[in-house]
Amino acid sequence: MKKSILFFTAVLMFTLTSVADEPLKAGDPAADFNLKNVEGKMISLSQYNDAKGFIVVFYCNTCPVVHKYEQRVIDLHKEFSSKGFPVIAINPNDKDVSPGDSYQEMQKLAGKKNYEFQYLYDESQEVARKYGATNTPHVYVLSGNGGNLKVEYVGAIDNNADDASAADKHYVADAVNKLLKGESVAVTGTKAIGCTIKWKKV
Repeated sequence: MKKSILFFTAVLMFTLTSVADEPLKAGDPAADFNLKNVEGKMISLSQYNDAKGFIVVFYCNTCPVVHKYEQRVIDLHKEFSSKGFPVIAINPNDKDVSPGDSYQEMQKLAGKKNYEFQYLYDESQEVARKYGATNTPHVYVLSGNGGNLKVEYVGAIDNNADDASAADKHYVADAVNKLLKGESVAVTGTKAIGCTIKWKKV
């Protein structure tokens, strides 16, 4: 009897965890969050009163694919932040698994590169799990603000990680431009290409 109860409890906990961590897809509501930026301030999406949406990028210091996309992330913020879609970069990597992704290293990189977008630290990895992020970079284009956020696109920034000039499909830019025109996003999901998130060791 005791074994049956333990087995049922384990199955129930696994089921609840699986549901909670189910990856977000286009059409799903997205949760706001409250994370520390590299200046030590707590940042939530609800603070952006004039935002029409967000380009949320799961990002880090150490991934070679992130390095290849860095300028494109910078350019996305420059192009769309003034139009109501700022980039919000989130580092979900565990510092014990990847020391180069510690909060202190984030501060150094952001200072060196003069990031104009917010660079936040998901130390608990709770936000990455809620969104279902698996890679860096992994992008979520959201519409709305605060408590009324909706996923419009999930996946890669474009279709050529190695060479920005060779990319002929610009998924994130196209999605945001469609939303700015009041139109439906044509491509709502692609495979995120990059390094796997460095999860905490259990």
